[in-house]
Amino acid sequence: MAKGKGGGSNFRSAISGRFVTAKHGLASPRTTVREAKDGGSTGGTYRSAISGRFVTTKHGKANPRTAIKDS
Repeated sequence: MAKGKGGGSNFRSAISGRFVTAKHGLASPRTTVREAKDGGSTGGTYRSAISGRFVTTKHGKANPRTAIKDS
C-alpha cells in the first residue's frame, strides 16, 4: 500500500504500522490513525486508533492491533 498524498494528511495502520491509502484509512477507522503531514514528535507515546487519544504504555503494549506508538 502506498503512502497517501492527498488532503494534507496520511493514514497509518495500527496493525502493521505502515502508511495506507486514504480510502483504506476511511474504510477502517478502528485500526487506522490519521496523521497530519509533517506532524511533531510525541516522544514515543501510544495513541489509540479507536479514540485517537493518548493511552498508557501498558495499554498500548497490551493492544498492539488498536494502538500506535508515536515517535
